[in-house]
Amino acid sequence: MNHELEKLLGTSPSQNQEKFKREFEGFRKLFARFLQGKPHIEWSNIRPLPEGAITSYSQLPQGSKEQVADLLNKLVVVKLNGGLGTSMGCKGPKSVIPVRNDLTFLDLTMQQIQQLNKTYDVSVPLVLMNSFNTDDDTSKVLKKYATVQVQVHTFCQSQYLRINKETLTPVIKDLKVNDQESYYPPGHGNFYEAFYNSGLLQKFLDDGKQYVFLSNIDNLGATVDLNILNYLATDAKQPEFIMEVTDKTRADVKGGTLIEYENRLTLLEIAQVPKDYVDEFKSVSKFRIFNTNNLWANLAAVKRVVENNELEMEVIVNPKHLDRGVDVIQLETAAGAAIKSFKGACGINVPRSRFLPVKKSSDLLLLMSNLYDINHGSLTLSSDRSFQTTPLVKLGTSFDKVHDFLKRFQGIPDLIELDHLTVSGDVWFGRDVSLKGTVIIIANHGDRIDIPPGTILENKIVSGNLRILDH
Repeated sequence: MNHELEKLLGTSPSQNQEKFKREFEGFRKLFARFLQGKPHIEWSNIRPLPEGAITSYSQLPQGSKEQVADLLNKLVVVKLNGGLGTSMGCKGPKSVIPVRNDLTFLDLTMQQIQQLNKTYDVSVPLVLMNSFNTDDDTSKVLKKYATVQVQVHTFCQSQYLRINKETLTPVIKDLKVNDQESYYPPGHGNFYEAFYNSGLLQKFLDDGKQYVFLSNIDNLGATVDLNILNYLATDAKQPEFIMEVTDKTRADVKGGTLIEYENRLTLLEIAQVPKDYVDEFKSVSKFRIFNTNNLWANLAAVKRVVENNELEMEVIVNPKHLDRGVDVIQLETAAGAAIKSFKGACGINVPRSRFLPVKKSSDLLLLMSNLYDINHGSLTLSSDRSFQTTPLVKLGTSFDKVHDFLKRFQGIPDLIELDHLTVSGDVWFGRDVSLKGTVIIIANHGDRIDIPPGTILENKIVSGNLRILDH
C-alpha cells in the first residue's frame, strides 16, 4: 500500500500535492489498523458495565441561568452534514430536505441555535462537517442565512481511497483524473482528525471555547441540552467525553451499545459481533441501551488524543460494488468509538425524545404530523398524546422517495392516537384522515386504495378492494 500511495502522489497536480499528502497520511494509519485489527471482539471478554458508567438523565443537576450562559459561551456545536439524500430519492445534501412547514434540517438547526443565543445573550457557533459530496451545495445554501444571528463555520472531512477487495490496493491509479467513484468519506469517526486538520479546533481553543457537542444533522432531537453541558463542565469525575444513550426498543436492535472491554468503556457495533452472538447482541434484555450518536467532549482533550495519536477507533469495513463492476471496500470509523480514548468517559441515559432521526419516509410522516409541536426549531411530542411513546410506522416501497411519499397524501393524517400503522401497495390518502390504534392498509398487486377525505380509521384492516374490517 505504501508503494502504491507513493506512486499515486507522483501523479498529483502540484497545487493539490500537500492536500493529498495529508489525506494519505490519515488513510495510511487507518489501513494499518485494518491490517492489524481483529474483525470481531472476543465475546467472553465482555464485562458488565461498572457502577456509575451510565448516569440517568433525571439525576443531572440543573445550573442557574448565569452559570448556563457562562458555559454556553464555551460551547461549540458541530453537526455531521456529510450525507446525501439519495436513499430518500433527493438530490444534494440530506440537510436540505424539507421536514416540517417547508423548513429543512438546516433551517431547524439554525433556528435552535439562534434562539439559544438570543435567550441567554451568548454566541454559540455552529460548525458543519461536510463531505466532498455535500461541501459545494452546502456553501451555496448557507448564503440564505446571512442575517441569522449564528456564526457558521464549515470544514470538510477527509476524502479517502476506495480499495479493490481482491488486490487491497487503491482503485484510482492517477490523481489527475476526476474519478469521484474512487473516493469516499470515511465515516464520522474521522471528525476528530478532520476538525484538528481544519485549524478550527485550535481557533476555538484560542477563542476560549472548551466543549463540543457533536450530533447528526438528521437527528431532530439532538438540541443543546443545558443539563448535560453543566454535567460535562462541573461533575467531580471531570468526564472528557459523554455519550448520550437511550433505552433500546425492538426497533433499535442494530444500534451500537456500551460495554466494558479490556477495562475500558467501549462502543460495541453490530459489525464487530461474532456471527454466533448476533441474536444475543440484539437482545433488549441483555443490552438495554444504544448509542444515539449525540456526543459531548472536552476540546483540549480532543486536541490531546489527536496529537498523541491515542485514538483507537475500531475499523468498520464497508463493502461496496461500483458501477464499473469492481468490488471495493471502504474503511470507516464511528465517532462514538473514541469513547475509550478519553479520561472519565461515561454515558448518560437520556429520554427517547433526544433521538428523532429521519432515515426513511416513515420517520418523516411522524415529524410532519400533529404528533409533534414545533417551537423555534425544536420538536416536542404533543401534549395531546396520552402516552409519551411514538407509533410504529411501516410504509411500503411506493413511499420510499420523498417526492412519491408527498404525492400520496393530500394532507398529513391526524396521528395523535395512533399505535401502529402498516401501509403496503398503491395507497393514497385524502385530506383530514384520522388514524387511531392499529391500522393496516394493504392494496393487492394491481389494486389501488384511496382513503376518502375525512375518514377515521380506528383498529381497522383495509384490504385490496377497500373492505374495511375491524382489527
